[in-house]
Amino acid sequence: MAEIPKTPLLDELEKGPWPSFVKEIKKAAEKNDMAKGLLGQLETSYREKIGHWKHGGIVGVMGYGGGVIGRYSDLADKFPDVAHFHTMRVNHPAGWFYTSEALRKLCDIWDEHGSGLTNMHGSTGDIIFLGTTTDQLEPIFAKLTEAGFDLGGSGSDVRTPSCCVGQARCEWACYDTMALTYDLTMTYQDELHRPAFPYKYKFKCSGCPIDCVASIARADMSIIGTWKDDIQVDAGEVKKYADGGLNIDKLVCANCPTKCMDWNGKTLAIDNSNCVKCMHCIRVMPKALRPGKERGATILLGSKAPIVEGALLSSVLVPFMEMKPPYQELKDLVEKIWDFWGEYGKNRERVGELIQRVGLGNFLEAIGLEPRPEMIRRETETPHGHWAAALPEAFAAGDQEELRRVEIS
Repeated sequence: MAEIPKTPLLDELEKGPWPSFVKEIKKAAEKNDMAKGLLGQLETSYREKIGHWKHGGIVGVMGYGGGVIGRYSDLADKFPDVAHFHTMRVNHPAGWFYTSEALRKLCDIWDEHGSGLTNMHGSTGDIIFLGTTTDQLEPIFAKLTEAGFDLGGSGSDVRTPSCCVGQARCEWACYDTMALTYDLTMTYQDELHRPAFPYKYKFKCSGCPIDCVASIARADMSIIGTWKDDIQVDAGEVKKYADGGLNIDKLVCANCPTKCMDWNGKTLAIDNSNCVKCMHCIRVMPKALRPGKERGATILLGSKAPIVEGALLSSVLVPFMEMKPPYQELKDLVEKIWDFWGEYGKNRERVGELIQRVGLGNFLEAIGLEPRPEMIRRETETPHGHWAAALPEAFAAGDQEELRRVEIS
C-alpha cells in the first residue's frame, strides 16, 4: 500500500464547522490506493491551479451507451492509481428509499471494484460511484444487476428520472411522484441507456408547488403537483392561528403574489380564481389550509444550467394534467416533444434552447398544443404576439394597458 500523501492545501478544507469531502477521501485512503492517488492529484491541482482530469473517449458496459463517464489523469506517471478514474451512475430507487442491506451491498461492490468513494446523490439523482478502471466496469455492472440495480443515464439521452418522496411521506403531495418516476424509468429504458437525442433530457417530479427537488430549475420537463379547485380552509384552525398571535394580514395575505387573500380579523377570504398555487399560505398555516381535492400536476418545460446560454427556468406548458397510471397523456406529449426536438434540435441544444430559437408559437404548433395565458411570463413591448380576442374591447375602451403586447415565452 502506498503512503497517504501530504496535502497542506487540502488540509485547509477540513477546518471549520462544515463536513469536508477531504476528510472522507482520507478515510477511504486508509484502505484504498485510488483514494491516495486522488488526494495527491487534487493537492497538485490546488497548488498549480490547473485541473488534471482529461476525457479520453467513450467507455461503458456492453450494450449501453450511457451510465459511465470516462475520466483519465494527465498525471498518470506521477499518480498511477488514478490513471483511470471513471465515474459510474447507478439508478437510484424513487424517492431515495433504501434498506440498510441494499446500501451495504452497494458499498461492498464499490469497495471491491472501485475507489470506495460515493456521492449520495449526484445532481441528476443517481448514486454516484467515483473512480474505477476500465477493466472493472463489466464486473461492477454484473454485480449491480445481480443486486437489483441498473445504470443511470449519461450523455445525450434521458437522464435518470428523480422525485421527492411524494405521498410516501408528504401530506401535501398532489400525485404519486414515486409511481410516476418508476413508470417513466421503466418505460424509457431504451432512451435512458442508448443516447439518441441532440442532448440530455431530464424528468423531475415534485408532488406540490413547494418543489423540493427544484425541478423548475433542474429538469427539461418539470412535473409539479397542483390542484384545480379551491384551497381547503378550516376556519377553526385559522382562528387558532390568529388567537395564537400570527399576523395573518402581514405574514399571509401581504405575501400572496396575486393578493387573492383577505383577512378582516375574523374571516379569511380567498379569491381562488386568482390563486397561482404558490402554497405560501399553506406553508404558513398548514393546519388551517390544504391543497384542493381535484389534484394533478402542472407540466413545465425547458430549464437548464448556464453552459452555452444563460440559465433557464422551466415554463408552463400544460397548466393541469391528471397524473394517474398509465400516464398516457403525459407520454404522448413527451414523445411529440422528442419527435420535434430530434428533427430540429442542434447538437448539444436543450429543449429550452430550441424553443428560444424557433419561437414558442412554432413549437406549440408542432406538438399540437394551443397557446394558453399561463404560458405568458411577462408583459413586454416587443411585438412577438398578442391575444387577439381582447383587442376589440380594448380599442373600444381606449385601454392602453390592455393594448400592450405580451411575449409568449
